[in-house]
Amino acid sequence: MTETIISICLGIGLAASVGFRVFLPLFALSLASYFNLWELNESWQWIGSITAIITLGVATLMEITAYYIPFVDNLLDTIAIPLATIAGTAVMVSTVADLSPMITWALAIIAGGGTAATIKSTSGATRLTSSVSTAGFGNPVVSTIETGTSIVMSIVSIFLPIVALILVIIVFYIIFKVYKKIRPSKP
Repeated sequence: MTETIISICLGIGLAASVGFRVFLPLFALSLASYFNLWELNESWQWIGSITAIITLGVATLMEITAYYIPFVDNLLDTIAIPLATIAGTAVMVSTVADLSPMITWALAIIAGGGTAATIKSTSGATRLTSSVSTAGFGNPVVSTIETGTSIVMSIVSIFLPIVALILVIIVFYIIFKVYKKIRPSKP
């Protein structure tokens, strides 16, 4: 039971990280699997292969670099939301242990995909606001913060999954507070 709870925390933490950068948490999970820091579900063990590490490493570098190119970053956000939802679902499915397939997939879609989609949508809106208010000059700062957050969330998720869940709750609280502040009030 404890292993299941920890695996769920890992999945949610990595799904949140996917909301900031799609490939970076997958790369981190690939490395964790390769170095036997985390055991993945049997059908997902390919993520720990050298081929997966190289592919996800290259994809991670390309994604991080692309987010520093003005207006390409906004274009990436339009395709990254559905990709983040899929990747968030995938990391959740690959990490959850000892649950029936029906519960695993429901949890993966709702908690994994939902967490990633919510955070990616918020970060995309933040970048769009930055693009409009700073003519794109503030976007590298936003990109740096997102990449840094994804790195920290990925590392914490792998080594301290329960702390990662707490960080996800804090991120959702911040998103809620910001949304409440900017939402137009009803007359």
